[in-house]
Amino acid sequence: MEIKQEEHHGAGVFYLENEGKRMGEMRYLIRHGVMNIYHTEVDPSLKGRNMGFKLVEAGVNYARQIDTKVLPTCPFAHSVFERTEAFRDVLADIDSP
Repeated sequence: MEIKQEEHHGAGVFYLENEGKRMGEMRYLIRHGVMNIYHTEVDPSLKGRNMGFKLVEAGVNYARQIDTKVLPTCPFAHSVFERTEAFRDVLADIDSP
């Protein structure tokens, strides 16, 4: 299983590919220096293998690489950030101007 990325004009996706088939994805938009993770979905056959977490982790690592913050509006991504203290360095402060 390989995680790949596509991005065009600030809209992107990290996706799981297995033998040419997409098995999951995490979609994001980058606007005003913030990466909004708005959708995460993984094929039910991958349940229990932490693939959703790995997609969010790929997004976090990318945010660090491009020096941006993350706003996890996707309920799954939001729950990952709540459970993973190591990701909080990229968490966007939605209260700042």
